[in-house]
Amino acid sequence: MAGERDYYEVLGVQKGASDDEIKKSFKKMARKYHPDLHPDDKECEEKFKELNQAYEVLSDPEKRQRYDQFGHAGVDPNYGGGGFSGGFSGGGFGDVGDIFEDLFGGVFGGRSRSSRSNANAPRRGQDVTANVNISFMEACEGVKKEIKIAHMETCSSCRGTGAENGSAPQTCPDCNGMGSVKINQRTAFGVISTSRTCSKCGGKGTVINNPCKKCSGTSRIRVQKSITVDIPAGIDDGQVLRVSGQGDSGLNGGPTGDLHVVVSVRPHPLFTRDGYDVHCDIPITYTQAVLGDEITVPTIDGNVKYTISEGTQTGTVFRLKGKGIKKLRKTERGDQYVTVSIEVPRNLTQKQKDLLREYESSMSETEKHYAKRQTFFQKFKDFFNQDK
Repeated sequence: MAGERDYYEVLGVQKGASDDEIKKSFKKMARKYHPDLHPDDKECEEKFKELNQAYEVLSDPEKRQRYDQFGHAGVDPNYGGGGFSGGFSGGGFGDVGDIFEDLFGGVFGGRSRSSRSNANAPRRGQDVTANVNISFMEACEGVKKEIKIAHMETCSSCRGTGAENGSAPQTCPDCNGMGSVKINQRTAFGVISTSRTCSKCGGKGTVINNPCKKCSGTSRIRVQKSITVDIPAGIDDGQVLRVSGQGDSGLNGGPTGDLHVVVSVRPHPLFTRDGYDVHCDIPITYTQAVLGDEITVPTIDGNVKYTISEGTQTGTVFRLKGKGIKKLRKTERGDQYVTVSIEVPRNLTQKQKDLLREYESSMSETEKHYAKRQTFFQKFKDFFNQDK
């Protein structure tokens, strides 16, 4: 036992190394010294054997505990320790064969990986994206739009087989229809079998000797067509509609993908949108603001009448309940908010200016005709008097 190297040293890890560190180190060194990569190299063969012995012990919690306590004697069967079995049990890390599959692919010791992909398994078609541009009012009311799309469809000539009419896919001569080929290699530990995807058939198990002229043996063709999309009322800019079954056709009998329609909404000259609420600005005259008036307000449903009160200030906002946009796939609607702005007249005649000055001189600030003005000047006065 004195001539054997420390198993931690063999694997290039510290004694307190974690299970994951031990496994990673073993995989790295096994790749370096594997006999398949160094045929007829006795030194690599011995190092590989030493690696397996070390990993067999350190990957098993019970054996590792005995080794840490008694050294090689604790795992030597001659000392009653139940040592190296010669196989690939892998202890707490699962079968060492799984590690060699990760390193070299295929099948180790005759076992196939359950995660191997099946080239003949049904595969869903890809989703397709298209864009549609609509007006603000079309988004509010809903609309049907015809759009052009390009997607993959099953070839109508070969019906998806990929073979020309009158012929059919043939069993692959290289793998005999298995989709993979097995390679046997003799090593110091016996024969290692590795399985790889057949390069001739790509794992399908069949080959097409007479490919379809229309699809060139791919089983699908790209088609451009027009479809009508029903855009619901309430759709907003940037939202995406999903149209089921209008994407690329599937492979090997798999389902068809979907069409995703990205909606762009053009801006409106009067209205803006905030969720399902509509906003607009309305200018009124100075006289309307002072005396009040009935004004016409545009909405997405048409014009409505609204009475503004006397003394309406610029920036005043009033709400028209239920005059907003219909909520998507619901009956409720948002509201419309109207912001008033007072437009100051320009290009007055001299007579009009004199009348305005006469009107202004008749107003008394003490009569609180200008509440905001009074408040401002009072604050202004208080500000300059506070330090006196």
